[in-house]
This record gives sequence, C-alpha cells and structure tokens, in this order.
Amino acid sequence: MQTLKLYSVLLTALLSTTMATAQKKISDNGKGTYTNPLIPADFPDPDVIRVGDTYYMVTTTMFVFPGVTVLKSHDLVNWEYCSNAVPRFDYSKCYNLDSCNRYGHGQWATSMKYHNGKFYLLFITLDEGGFVCTADKAEGPWEITRLPKGFYDAGLFFDDNGKIYVAQGYNNISITEVDANLAPIGPDSLVYKGDIRKGLEGTHVYKLNGYYYLYCTYGGLDGMQVALRSKNIYGPYEQKLLIYDTTKGINYGIHQGALIQTQTGEWWTILFVDSGPFGRFPSLQPITWVDNWPMIGINGKAVTTYKKPTMGKSYPIKKMPAADEFNTNTLGMQWGWNHNPDSTKWSLTKRPGYLRLATAKVVANFTTAINTLTQRPFANYNQSVPTTATTKIDISHMQEGDIAGLAIFQDPYAYIAIRKQNNQNYITMVNNGKTIDSVLIHQPSIYLKTIASNSTGKASFAYSINNKNFTTLGDELSMLFNLKIFTGNKFCLFNYATKSTGGYVDIDWFRIK
Repeated sequence: MQTLKLYSVLLTALLSTTMATAQKKISDNGKGTYTNPLIPADFPDPDVIRVGDTYYMVTTTMFVFPGVTVLKSHDLVNWEYCSNAVPRFDYSKCYNLDSCNRYGHGQWATSMKYHNGKFYLLFITLDEGGFVCTADKAEGPWEITRLPKGFYDAGLFFDDNGKIYVAQGYNNISITEVDANLAPIGPDSLVYKGDIRKGLEGTHVYKLNGYYYLYCTYGGLDGMQVALRSKNIYGPYEQKLLIYDTTKGINYGIHQGALIQTQTGEWWTILFVDSGPFGRFPSLQPITWVDNWPMIGINGKAVTTYKKPTMGKSYPIKKMPAADEFNTNTLGMQWGWNHNPDSTKWSLTKRPGYLRLATAKVVANFTTAINTLTQRPFANYNQSVPTTATTKIDISHMQEGDIAGLAIFQDPYAYIAIRKQNNQNYITMVNNGKTIDSVLIHQPSIYLKTIASNSTGKASFAYSINNKNFTTLGDELSMLFNLKIFTGNKFCLFNYATKSTGGYVDIDWFRIK
C-alpha cells in the first residue's frame, strides 16, 4: 500500500484536472446521457443487484450509524436512499467512543444478494468478525446476525444446485461452502493467488454461460479490475485484466464493484474511483462481452459521458438530499452519527423545526465526542466550484465549557464553533486540534459556514450574525483522504462538553449551496 503522503500527493495531482462538463450536481444530463461520477460523493465498495425492474446498491459506511446504506434506482443513473440497514452497532464499546474508537474500521465491503424472496447483506468488521443483515424488503426492517466466522471482502453466492458459497480474501482468494445460516460447512479452499501485484480483493461471484466468475480488484489509487473464471467453483481459475485506466482525471484507477444485467439484456458495471478528499465516488461503465470475458468501458478506457442504459421506459431525474430544515420528526437518511449516538441527547421534537443537540458526556476533544452528526459532501461536476455548507444555531442554552458548531472531519479535521468560556461566547476556529482564532460575540444565534473544494483540497470557515455578511475566521484546512479514517471528509454538526453536561443548542437548519 502506498504511504499516506504519496497517496495524498497523487490525489492532488489527479484532481487538478478540470472536468469538461457543465456545472451541475447530478449525473443525469437529461438528454439520454449521463456523466460520471455516478454519484459525486463517498459511496465506496459498491455491490449492486437487480430485483425485477429495481436496482439496489450497498456501500461502505464503516463507523457511521445508521449505516450500511442501501440505495435504489430504476435506471442505474438516478439513485435515491432506500434504507440504512444497521441503525446502531452494539458489539463493542468502541462503537460508543467509550475509551476507544473504530475509525478506519467497522462495516467493510458488503456483499448484497436476493434469494428466495429475501435480501442478504454480508459484511465483516475487522475487529468483531462477520455479520449478515436480512430483510424481506430492501426498505427494511433489517435483522442483523453475528456469524461464527468472518469473511474478508466477502462475495456471497447462491448456486443453482442449492449450495451456498462465500468467496473471500486478500491476495489469496478462497471459496468456503456455508449452510443456510452462512456458517461454514467446509474448509477455506484456496482457489487463486493474486499474481499481477499485491492486493487482489473485493471479490463478487457470478455464474454465467457455464462459468463461475470471480469479479475482483487489485486495489490502490491506480486500481485495476480483473475477472477470474472457471467451470468449477473450486477452480482452476484463469485471470483476465478487464480495465486498468490510468488516464489522469475522474476515471483514474477505476476498480472494485459489481456486474449488472438489465431487464433489457444490457450489461453494466458499477465501480469506484478514489476521487480526492471527499472520498471514493461510484462510476457506471458499459460492459462488452468478448470471448466470454466482461470487458469494461470502451476500447480499454472508462467512459466519462455516455448513453444511459436502455430500460424500456424513462424514469424521472432524481437528486439526492443534502440540506435539511429539520421540520420533520425523523432525520433524513443522508445523515449518520459518528459512531453510535446517545438517542436521549438529541431530538427533533423538543423544539419543533429544530435539531436539538444536548451535551452527552464530558470529553477532551472533538474526535472523542459522541452525537456528532455527519453527512457526505457532494462535489460539483465543475470542480472549480466548491461546496458550501451553512447552518444557523441557537446558542442561548450552552453551558460553561461547551463547544458547538460546524466541522469538516477526517484526519486532519477543522471546525468553526461557539465556545462558552468565563460565561462569554466566543466564535472559535480550530484546525486539527489547534485553536487558530477566536472572536467574542453577544448574539443568541449565529450562522456558521464552511466552503470546501474537492479539487483543491482546501476548506475555509466563516461566521455571520445576519446570514448576509460573513467574516472568515482562522486559516484553511488542507483536507486529506487519510487511511486512518478511511471515509471521505464529512460535514459535521456537533455539541460537546468539556466541563459538565446539561447544555444544549438548537440547530435551525443546514443548507448546501
């Protein structure tokens, strides 16, 4: 694996190129074409299936809950939230940020299947082992079960002879036969050793035209997608490189995902690209079968703008939600808490029209604070246009030592916040734990803003007392995609106590420009 420094340098160089496309925020161009990325936000490790005329995608959310996000689509281009399969994860105190954490860990590279009327989501956590979520409908409710064995980058497969297998592994790919409860009933049988380079992983299993296909990746920034095929599930397997696109731009190193056949017989794949500090973005690519190999893209290159899949009918353009006025009794599915929340310390009903965040416990710093509410930033297709998030916060019920505000979180992180100190309110800008600047204020409500650019990797912070004239505070955050966290940078709303609990803030709205 490349060092984090090299990883960041390559990402910066990669994203300095400008997309040759009009400024917009969705993939669908409205004229029978689409433009990659499919979703310009952090939805990595996609697995995708079709049930009838509906497509479902699951991606990695790691330590964010509700998590194990499931999306749905009718045309493979326009996606919407369907469910978050795991509301919270109570298998270690680390998911409660109780003296430890699961940054860079948690739910990992999920395999999705639909079999005999039931949906399956099979995943591993690197510390707690294997889990499966099952449901009769993708909208849920989902039931989670801990498995006796975990499978790394699992690929669940229901064979047509009634047997069930899981493909798994890193470098060395194995096949394990399991029972109906996904418990092993056979050994881990090694079927292939990665021989192009280190890092063969991300396996999904398909059976087509008499062949078993293991659809895998050699991961990394310059990832490559391969297929292994055999007439027997246990091999021997032959390998084919399907795409290795190192063209500078939005397709650089496209890899790891799923094969999909539409109801009209077309073949497509959804893979992802390491796309900068905002994370790993999914990409939709056409498949052409050549000598029973699923070749990706056109002439060995991934497509940027291309004709939409043929579905036999048209479907409306959809835009995934980001902003929130907090006018309902439930949080939108775009939101997720940093680790498990304390549900008694936040509310949408105690003051209707507001999100109330009460301090939950005394902590030393932002990274250990629970009830930090996060969401993925969406990049603009015109990368010269940054993404702006603004929020309005009522701070009149904060207590001494409380810190509440708006953050961008990865490693490093930064925030602009109100700090209650000596019975005074200060607007404070903190960059990776270091206080850069503070200003005394006297208003009961304040507007906070951050402007973040996925292309430059820079984020700045500002405040206002009237939502018209904003004053920049502190310095810029140099965002990274750090493998210690392993998710894209996220917008965060937070309120934590450094001295005693009991205070709260009311957040009126969160808006994206």
